[in-house]
Amino acid sequence: MKIYHHINDFTPLANAVVTIGTFDGVHIGHRKIIAHIKELAQRSNGETVILTFFPHPRMILHPEDESLKLINTINEKAELLEQLGVDHLIITPFSRDFSNQTAEEYIRDILVNKIGTKTIVIGYDHRFGKDRQGGLDDLLRLSPCYGFNVVEIPEQDINDVAISSTRIREALLVNDIYIANECLGYPFFITGKVIRGDQLGRELGYPTANLLVEESYKLIPDDGIFAVRVKVNGQQYNGMAYIGHRPTVNGMSRNIEVNIFDFSEDIYNQQLRMEFLHFVRGDIKFASLDELVVQLGKDKEEVQALLIMNGPQFNA
Repeated sequence: MKIYHHINDFTPLANAVVTIGTFDGVHIGHRKIIAHIKELAQRSNGETVILTFFPHPRMILHPEDESLKLINTINEKAELLEQLGVDHLIITPFSRDFSNQTAEEYIRDILVNKIGTKTIVIGYDHRFGKDRQGGLDDLLRLSPCYGFNVVEIPEQDINDVAISSTRIREALLVNDIYIANECLGYPFFITGKVIRGDQLGRELGYPTANLLVEESYKLIPDDGIFAVRVKVNGQQYNGMAYIGHRPTVNGMSRNIEVNIFDFSEDIYNQQLRMEFLHFVRGDIKFASLDELVVQLGKDKEEVQALLIMNGPQFNA
């Protein structure tokens, strides 16, 4: 898959089969749409193109609203789309100037002149252009003038996409990992750099890798203990993750850390990917560190049982 970080970097194609959207989560609903554009491209000897925007339009149009949290970072999204066999991903910067184009300017200048769209696959509720006035009707009206076909995504499929995105976010915020992963079609994951912590886990007998997720818009599950699968240095390991403020020691900051089983390498400053497979329990403030150590032992036994006896929802 070729990735372009601005629409101006893209060379128009002879036969582009295009769809547009945020594709947050690249979940099972999105995958139906992607399978459809791939099928259309194969039939017409064309190439698939996904046009998405970063930052997310809400970040630009409503900067005061900091509640938006996304299932994927832009790099995670690109990785997932590549795995699905998309030919071209255009990540064009969203700006107020971009949002002020008229519907016809958007269709003519972006879809036709910049991309070379011959087929666009779009939902009935997709809006674009100044004040979001453009939509499916404009595409259908102008398609004969500019020589492209419009394929409408059925309303039910669009509703499935919206429901899935909302349901995944809601599930992750209450640690319903099973529902989130079922809707995604793969284990929810976070990626980040391993940074130095205060070594408390090592002192307690459970050394952890502390993870820095630099993207503030990335959705992080609620506090607690999780059974996870860790990928680092091309290898895969099981582990027990913790998210929280470490109330037993009156911690101030929210930590993301993982005790990787059967692992002792130095991985500071390296990228680590952590896949969430099962939720074990919520965060608890213990009366002493000794009580915490006892509970961590029980947690590890439960995590190992979940991973070994029940197995994850998804194989590697």
